[in-house]
Amino acid sequence: MCSAATPNSGDVRATPGSSRPHVVLLPSAGMGHLVPFTRLAAALCSGHGCDVSLVAAVPTVSSAEARHLAAHFAAFPAVRRLELDLASLDVSEFAGADPFYVRYEAIRRSASLLAPLLAGGASAAASALVADIALASVVIPVAKDLRLPCYVFFTASATMFSFLAYLPTYLDANAGGGHAIGDVDVPGVCRVPTSSVPQALHDPDDIFTRQFIANARSLANADGLVVNAFDALEPEAVAALRQGTVAAGLPPVLAVGPLSPAPIPAKDSGSYLPWLDAQPARSVVYVSFGSRKALPRDQLSELAAGLEASGHRFLWVVKGAVVDRDDAGELTDLLGEAFMQRIHGRGLVTMAWVRQEEVLNHPSVGLFISHCGWNSVTEAAASGVPVVAWPRFADQRVNAGVVARAGIGVWVDTWSWEGEDDGVVSAEDIAGKVRSAMADEGVRKAAASVREAAARAVAAGGSSYRSLAELVRRCRDGHVITNGM
Repeated sequence: MCSAATPNSGDVRATPGSSRPHVVLLPSAGMGHLVPFTRLAAALCSGHGCDVSLVAAVPTVSSAEARHLAAHFAAFPAVRRLELDLASLDVSEFAGADPFYVRYEAIRRSASLLAPLLAGGASAAASALVADIALASVVIPVAKDLRLPCYVFFTASATMFSFLAYLPTYLDANAGGGHAIGDVDVPGVCRVPTSSVPQALHDPDDIFTRQFIANARSLANADGLVVNAFDALEPEAVAALRQGTVAAGLPPVLAVGPLSPAPIPAKDSGSYLPWLDAQPARSVVYVSFGSRKALPRDQLSELAAGLEASGHRFLWVVKGAVVDRDDAGELTDLLGEAFMQRIHGRGLVTMAWVRQEEVLNHPSVGLFISHCGWNSVTEAAASGVPVVAWPRFADQRVNAGVVARAGIGVWVDTWSWEGEDDGVVSAEDIAGKVRSAMADEGVRKAAASVREAAARAVAAGGSSYRSLAELVRRCRDGHVITNGM
């Protein structure tokens, strides 16, 4: 299936068989994509002896991304920063579209500008390219033209990756996708009900839908597929992807998760660490819905009342703005002065950025109310903290299903998410679910078991460690799949 490319004057690869391959990483946009790429960069550089370059598309969409990149390059000076100045894009063409999907499109349309970066210039030429799934269909041909191995990194769950890989088959059997996507039975994995399909995919004309389907159809042309997953959390999905059950003709699938947070020194831990230090073991409910979206005001009010009524201590990271923007408002404006006074001492509410992995590994934290972004799910699994899944949009309901099937948390699948008209989740329901989850020893034991399995997977000799070592070997040897291109 694989054959080494014959070196010629246009070959930008480093010498096959060289001891330190130069791996270039190309993320797309959004913290959900950027964070696992920087973790992969750290693992390849520090743990597997690679020279690593990380492409930063400039300008970034959000200040959070800019800060994360700056901190990463400061902590890992050996990782080269390659800047990709994007070609101009008339954003009026995408009026009303999610700005991150528009940024995907801007990077996709700038794919031809990658060649000089990959060829090296002042630095060593690339041995291989690892590209974000959002860019796969346009970047793989560029890499093939350069006779450069190209791997696609799927930064979300193996279950969602299986859905993506199977979608072309589903669409071809259902009039090419001209109709709404219904329930999708992914072979060997699970049924993804239409209610869990990412909202954008229900519109065939949405920019994300076009990108998603194009990327799905390109997977067979990659030299390998990398996913931030591990066997114990998603046994069916990982096995089905590896065995070719999901879709025929896929290249090798390497499950390398959970990718560990890079050891980046914190400039300021704020007030949350001293507060957590003062709390009893496993007594705190940590609440965060990620950096992309803010809860509606009426839902914020119900969540506040529910946390207060639960009787448990809580650390709540509140987001009042949208799309990774810095929050300029005050907590009292969002939640009210009376609430802040009543929960003083028992609850800590902040709008500041927190180091989530640090919070989840703190002994005082006993439960995580999460939107189920995949980074959050893998961090909870690696920490052994049970999850109350409250997905809001995109792939998060699929991820919540992973949490429920693995037994590491609970998901009330009737709780509404973005775009649904079922109303807000009541304070009473939230309080009841928090109390029952905090008392659930079965979930706690399952979460602890998965934590141990995650540690074994990434330790030397573990399944994920071996998969990452296999990726490095393939990059070093310069294997390029030549069929289909």
